Amino acid sequence: MFVHPDFDPVALQLGPLQIRWYGLMYLLGFAIAWWLGRRRARTTPGWTVQQVDDLVFFSALGVILGGRLGYMLFYKFGDILAEPLSMLRIWEGGMSFHGGLIGVLLAMVLLARKTAKSFFQVTDFLVPLIPPGLGFGRLGNFINGELWGRPTELPWGMVFPRVDEVPRHPSQLYQALLEGLVLFVVLWWFSARPRPRMAVSGLFLLGYGCARLLTELFRQPDAHLGFLALGLTMGQWLSLPMAVAGALLLWWAYRRREGEDRA
Repeated sequence: MFVHPDFDPVALQLGPLQIRWYGLMYLLGFAIAWWLGRRRARTTPGWTVQQVDDLVFFSALGVILGGRLGYMLFYKFGDILAEPLSMLRIWEGGMSFHGGLIGVLLAMVLLARKTAKSFFQVTDFLVPLIPPGLGFGRLGNFINGELWGRPTELPWGMVFPRVDEVPRHPSQLYQALLEGLVLFVVLWWFSARPRPRMAVSGLFLLGYGCARLLTELFRQPDAHLGFLALGLTMGQWLSLPMAVAGALLLWWAYRRREGEDRA
């Protein structure tokens, strides 16, 4: 059994200004996406490093705005009804991956128009750059000691003193591994060769959806939501359509290519 180190969530204090580890994880994720994107642009026809700069900027706006709005809508809707301005209190924490995904998709619609590319041409290039940021975000959750797991008797169970004295799954690390490292390796390998349009985007949706469905089995549901219909958590209900949509995109992408090959 291990005990959570109870890190100080503030990485650096500069007078009244606090720089938190969670925010630094976001910055690190964006920086890695920018570096990977510029590297891949040099070997991908139709992409320039300037377009990658725009891609990361638009994505950052989508993540921040969509992530906050999605969190409030999916997990804190009652707070919006009680106090609508609570949506603006980003400094209080609270970000949703699924809300951030919706925000990024909307941002990619705008970027596709700006660069005269198709929507899936943009998303196929973008999605392999996303998993490192997801992984670092989960490490931020772990540093904050939040989003802890369900009780376990496994030898690597971890006590989160801010919660109770019960050993729990370090589910943040499970998610960092699957959503971050494993998904990145799979997508980077898959996208390194020419694939049918939509296939890379489909694999991302399928891969993330399945990883989240699995890791939510070890994560404690949000106390104010608990388990929802069929014993699933909010995270699982939001990820299930992603996995289905990803499988359909992959199927359609290769079906279209087979039709083009036969024509």
